[in-house]
Amino acid sequence: MSPNTASAYRSDVAFFLDSAGVPPDRITPDDIIAYLATRTGYSKRSQARLLSALKSFFNYLAAERMIKENPCDMVDAPKIGRYLPEVLSVEEVEKIMDSVPLSDVAGLRDRAVLEVLYGCGLRVSEVVGLKISDVFVKEKFVRVVGKGDKQRLVPIDGIALDFVGRYLEVRPEPYDRESEDILFLNRSGRKLSRVSVFKMVKRQALIAGIGKEISPHTFRHSFATHLIENGADLRAVQEMLGHESILTTEIYTHIESSVWQNTVLAHHPRK
Repeated sequence: MSPNTASAYRSDVAFFLDSAGVPPDRITPDDIIAYLATRTGYSKRSQARLLSALKSFFNYLAAERMIKENPCDMVDAPKIGRYLPEVLSVEEVEKIMDSVPLSDVAGLRDRAVLEVLYGCGLRVSEVVGLKISDVFVKEKFVRVVGKGDKQRLVPIDGIALDFVGRYLEVRPEPYDRESEDILFLNRSGRKLSRVSVFKMVKRQALIAGIGKEISPHTFRHSFATHLIENGADLRAVQEMLGHESILTTEIYTHIESSVWQNTVLAHHPRK
């Protein structure tokens, strides 16, 4: 699993064990059901993730013969249905891009970050981890280290390359040797954090007057959806996004269908 997923699972398991107040070998299915029932503020998707974390933990204990059976095996996962992520229109993407001031280093960096998020469809962790040596200007590719440390090559468009180049001209001095090859730096010359990118995206969406609840991942969803709408091959999109299964990528064909459905219903003569 990715470091972020592993960290989230550890946190979920630790919180559960602290709440349960009994050793793991004394946990019963009823304890888990009761705990899930108290998570009223969680969405069904979050509850399913929590159960998955607990199931992984108890599978480990069973494999180590510390417990006889996994108590999660008797607990039904919540029905979550198919998740359709929020997607920006091309016009909304342009509004957010244009809302970034280009008069200083931070503005040029933020615009370059947004262009790479959308132009390459990268995860936020992939963007902040991007290295200067990962950008191949002549070939118009970036080398990305994704989940499970798997590498892939992703095309980068001319606009994104242009803003990366403009940012590199004014990029601050790196704080230390570890930061020398990191593409996007904060004011201290250190690697940009995921949290700062989240805050920047929300700030620029607010300035641009976008009412949707968005995050850096929204640009990735929008990138994939716009490609498929314009006729891109599903397998090619899967490769660019770094999805292990094409079933994950197929969600974007459902988004396109939902847009088409809403358009038809909005203009239906019998509505």
